[in-house]
Amino acid sequence: MKLTKICAIALATVGLGGALADTLFSKAPHSIIPVTNIPVTIAPISAARAQEPLVPVTIAFISDQGVGPFAEDVLATVKKEGTDLLLIQGGLGYGGSPQEWQAMIDAALGTDFPVLASVGDHDIKQDDKPKDSHNGHWLGDGGYQEILERRLTRVDEMGCDGQIGVQATCQFQGIQIVLSGIGTLPDQLDDQDHVSYLAEAFQSSTARWRICSWHKVQHLIQVGEQKDETGWRVYDTCRRAGAIIATGHQHNYSRTHLMSDFANQQIGSVEDTLYLSPGRSFAFVSGLGGKSISGGGRAEGRDNPWWAKVYAPKETKTSTDRKVDDVTYGALFCTFFAQGQPERADCRFKTIDGTQEDKFTVITRVGGL
Repeated sequence: MKLTKICAIALATVGLGGALADTLFSKAPHSIIPVTNIPVTIAPISAARAQEPLVPVTIAFISDQGVGPFAEDVLATVKKEGTDLLLIQGGLGYGGSPQEWQAMIDAALGTDFPVLASVGDHDIKQDDKPKDSHNGHWLGDGGYQEILERRLTRVDEMGCDGQIGVQATCQFQGIQIVLSGIGTLPDQLDDQDHVSYLAEAFQSSTARWRICSWHKVQHLIQVGEQKDETGWRVYDTCRRAGAIIATGHQHNYSRTHLMSDFANQQIGSVEDTLYLSPGRSFAFVSGLGGKSISGGGRAEGRDNPWWAKVYAPKETKTSTDRKVDDVTYGALFCTFFAQGQPERADCRFKTIDGTQEDKFTVITRVGGL
């Protein structure tokens, strides 16, 4: 599905140069994954709103929800934390239908609450396999994509261009969010269409805050048993743009230090305050959205030096219990433009029990008008 283009993101360069930038930010056309023909138009952000003074904006990051009591508990926490936008890195309804997932969201947050999502492996209908209880339906009439797009027509603060969840660029109160289906649609590593889309999305951006959102991961940038499913190019493309990398897929929580190279696991800094710049960023997995809790894998995985925080059971098993080894469900919350500072974000991981399992500050040295 192609959306009507409803917001133009201001033009400027992000400061990358040389042959590498020419390769990454090539203007060669790339194919768009065909979806449906249902037209959806989202109301554009007004010029007046774009010029409003910056105020704190809180985004909640979750993935791997399912439809059930623990997912509802996480959504209750999202509401309690004064969230302005729920950003989901895939894994929406699982066994529940898209309509059941929508009803859960509406009951917890209201019908007009801003929600964005990237497509996950359990969100697609796999026509070549029998439909099981974990298979969703992303495309077509009544699918997650259509539900999300129609929801956005009721959100004045949001402007998006592209295919929601697959290849889309959104602007929310001064924050640029790029949604990708890398590793899921299609299911392959280093898909050139996705790499090119991400690079082009940031090439002319002046956004101070930039976020890359997708579902799947590379084995070394999660704590558990997930294999390489995206390739390194998307990680390092977003890093070069100074964009935060939000992922899911593994059902626990982990966050890297500031990285100067993801492919070679080069740490840029281990300071508690993370300074984003073109070429330096961090990634996290926020996979405790309510479906289940997965163990943290082998000791050498959770003890790798690039981890700033790991919140995961030590055993490798997956459990649908409310708590495993004192680990329970929750969400990462980041408040951008914090404390009256447009370049500051204060982040914390809060559980459904009210505990705070991670806390850090991010300072961006990217973009800005």
